Amino acid sequence: MKKQQMLINNSKYYSFSFFLFLTSLICAQNSANGKILDSKTNKEISGVDVFINDNNKPALTTTTGNFSVQSDSIIYKLKFLRKNYALENITVTPENANNLFVKLSQEKVESIQEVVIHNEKPKYKNKKENPAYAIMQEVWKRKRNNGLDKFDTYTYKEYEKIQFDANNLDSAFMSKKIFNKLDFIFDYADSTASGKIGLPIFLNESIYENFGKNKPDKRTKRLLVAQKTSGFQDNQVITITAKNLYRDINIYDNTINYFDIGFPSPVGETGFSTYDYNLVDTISIRGENAYKIRYLPKRTEVLAFQGYLYIDTDSYAVLGATLKSTQKINVNFINSISTELEYDNPDENTFLPKKFVTEIELTPFAKKKTSKSIIAKRSVDYSNYEFNKPLEDKVFVRREEEYENNFVDKDDAYWVKARPDSLSKSEQGVYEMLDKLQQTPKFNRIVKIYETLASGYYNAFKGIDIGPIFSIYGKNDVEGDRIRLGARTYFGQNDPWRIQFYTAYGFKDQQVKYGVEGRYMFNRVNRFMIGGGNRRDILQLGVQLTTDDGIMARSFASSTVFARGENASLSSLNQTNIFTSIEPWKNFQIRVDGTMQSIKSANPDGFNLMYYRNGDLRKTVNDSHVTISLIARPGAKFSQTGVDRYEHGTLAPTIVLKYTRGIEGLFNADFNYNKLQFMFYKPVLIGSWGKTLINFEAGKNFDTVPLALQNVIPGNQSYSLVGNTFAQLNYYEFVADTYTTLHLEHHFNGKILSYIPLIKKLKLREVAFIRGAYGTLSDASKSINVEGFKYSAPSEHVYYEYGFGIENIGFGNLRIFRVDFNWRGNYLDRQDISKFGIKAGFQVGF
Repeated sequence: MKKQQMLINNSKYYSFSFFLFLTSLICAQNSANGKILDSKTNKEISGVDVFINDNNKPALTTTTGNFSVQSDSIIYKLKFLRKNYALENITVTPENANNLFVKLSQEKVESIQEVVIHNEKPKYKNKKENPAYAIMQEVWKRKRNNGLDKFDTYTYKEYEKIQFDANNLDSAFMSKKIFNKLDFIFDYADSTASGKIGLPIFLNESIYENFGKNKPDKRTKRLLVAQKTSGFQDNQVITITAKNLYRDINIYDNTINYFDIGFPSPVGETGFSTYDYNLVDTISIRGENAYKIRYLPKRTEVLAFQGYLYIDTDSYAVLGATLKSTQKINVNFINSISTELEYDNPDENTFLPKKFVTEIELTPFAKKKTSKSIIAKRSVDYSNYEFNKPLEDKVFVRREEEYENNFVDKDDAYWVKARPDSLSKSEQGVYEMLDKLQQTPKFNRIVKIYETLASGYYNAFKGIDIGPIFSIYGKNDVEGDRIRLGARTYFGQNDPWRIQFYTAYGFKDQQVKYGVEGRYMFNRVNRFMIGGGNRRDILQLGVQLTTDDGIMARSFASSTVFARGENASLSSLNQTNIFTSIEPWKNFQIRVDGTMQSIKSANPDGFNLMYYRNGDLRKTVNDSHVTISLIARPGAKFSQTGVDRYEHGTLAPTIVLKYTRGIEGLFNADFNYNKLQFMFYKPVLIGSWGKTLINFEAGKNFDTVPLALQNVIPGNQSYSLVGNTFAQLNYYEFVADTYTTLHLEHHFNGKILSYIPLIKKLKLREVAFIRGAYGTLSDASKSINVEGFKYSAPSEHVYYEYGFGIENIGFGNLRIFRVDFNWRGNYLDRQDISKFGIKAGFQVGF
């Protein structure tokens, strides 16, 4: 009995033991778990598809580096697959089913079994035979993004150095009279291998601290903490000119922006349509094996680069690149461009900038290699990256002390420590040389001439500038020849206040006109400002829809020196304006204007502004209104912190929303009215096909007002180029209560003409444009004006114009002339219209 009982107990034990064993066996082979790692970095990998046995559908796609799968059947095999990694097969047994460590290897390009190095351009039947094509395909598949976007927070340091050198100097040049009493500067010159002289003439160093937060909301701040300029601190126009030459670039983008001109990137997915690639070597870059690929443009006449790409052999990340322009580069004032880029690649999806060096050779006239030129070199070092460290909100708040003039002043000991590399002997000499030049009257006169041409103002004596010099002479039908003289206060680029005035005289009407305005800024951080002024002048009011109430805004009265037809539609304006503005957020301005004005015809015999009010006939419109403007410039970059700022060249849009309220009875104003207006302007790069300028405007007058307060579709009866106007419209031809206009202008940068023999040698560039306007005008708005029957809106059809232009007309590097050919698309049955017209003018740009 006991023996039987023992046997039964043992049977139960063995049965239980066997059950536990069997259960563990079944559980082990019906489930599996573990970690997935990169075989090279040992970092966890997510986004991996896990397949059970021979199933074609993944049982799991991981979201972290861990995985755990279960199945109704026994698991004897697992497959792991992720983009850019080789397929991994794992045999599963009860012993290894738990805590598996799966290592995935980054995928190799299978087609490159034997690498043949070519120093000359080989010929392939098609691009698929080219081993460089297989490598670039992997680069495109694994296109990386800037790593700063993946971290919750980040900080890093940025050191920027910009240097200008005079190049290709010789003894004959150095002996010119202009250098009398300045010849000591050649003691700082360097001889080149060709025997020519290179003279450093400008050096600017800047230290920035960059802060960023991606969660919960995206915030960034780039704080200038130190700046040192070689004797030009007060000559800020020169510093701005230097910084305006450069744009931030991303080698992975399809289009790279230089001077707001699009160049196709050799790393972009569309690269093979522009470039030929050739695998020339495998080398080591900072300890990483890299493919060295040479690329050349298929056509030298297009805007493109040549140089080398350095691609990591394991991850296919871009470790570095060189970009050099071709000899036939079609950019004004530019002989050549070269850029060297270095990147860090912390993981398989991202990159971080390490060092960028760009060198630009500028010449005003000729493109010869031996021409005297300016070499503008910019180097940027990125360092001290730190990620996911807590950043307080106050870090991103703009502080008053950041805008003080001495905030960026640092001693020599600071700069010795802050520079990633010490200055060369020639760079050190720039500071010494410029300090001596600052004491030389002749040099200061040269700088003064340059700044006068760049700013338009001549510094007559301390605190007073005369100008703008380009507005001295004008002509129109009412005033005849017109002379305008003006001045402004100017003590420095960061002045918190400014007073401006002008006076003008017309030799035909023998009348004196004037304008005066003062502005004061209380706070540099939010740019809280007040201002006011008064003017009495003759103006062309029908050339802008979204107008500026400022007294010193541009006057179009003197713009028509040569014109088609008679232009008698000018107004006499007596206007007083006060305003206040503030920027509660960066690049977002709120402005409130209060305006009192009286408007009447400046030529009653040729232009009738008379209207009816309460049955009475009136010739002068008395108006008082308040305007609230919201102005956004996202991405715009400015220098200086005073009432006036210089804007850096960018592709930033301009967005304006305005509401105007006319108040009857206030200062004898005649009308209550409400007006709402919107404007959007944006330049857009279209790859290698050039740049499109988009300008859209819309608005509505909700009440009946006379012609002087109405919306006029802008015409242009001059023979000169005037932006955002309709070239074939007469002034006041279309008037509208409600309106929309759209201007599209595309600059091809010579893309099409470069295919035409002989013409391509002229380096001309083509422009295409189309303009449209639609609006309505109520019967009440027509009847309020004495000659309201003359006016109508483009309500039957969208009025449109189209045409093309030729720009970049000139010689050598000086190509600043443009000619447009304009056609009127409809409303052709009207009297005194022009169906076709030619406009011309100067257009300074790259």
